Amino acid sequence: MYTREQTSQLRQAFWTTFGQYMMPVLSAEGLKANWVNYNTGFKHLYFRMRADKKTASIAIEITHPDTEMQELIFEQFTLHKSMLEEITGEDWQWDLHTTDENNRTVSRIYQEISPVSVFNRDDWPALISFFKPRIIALDAFWSDAQYAFEELK
Repeated sequence: MYTREQTSQLRQAFWTTFGQYMMPVLSAEGLKANWVNYNTGFKHLYFRMRADKKTASIAIEITHPDTEMQELIFEQFTLHKSMLEEITGEDWQWDLHTTDENNRTVSRIYQEISPVSVFNRDDWPALISFFKPRIIALDAFWSDAQYAFEELK
């Protein structure tokens, strides 16, 4: 087992490696992007990539504290479901009102793989191969779809 410090260092090393790998990739709008901490420009709306000792996931996460507002945003995404799945080339999991690791109510649209471990450097190529095309596809999707969400900002 790893100490807390080793765990933190390995996570940080992976995300630094991923960030460096993605650095030359421009956004759908031709701009530099911070792929690891992707900014949607909307409060309470995130594109999150997670990796732990068993799984990895990439998600559109809606964290608005008002669950009715969360539902409105989620419904707006469902109107764009075919566009999202066409751009990403795959079906995504849709969870309205689930709980996150902090026991808050969130809604998620996500993809997940397992078994992979961020703590096993041999899994890093699989993790990068999982995250890279999906975060690029989410960016392409968001480049077009974000305007439909303006009234929900």
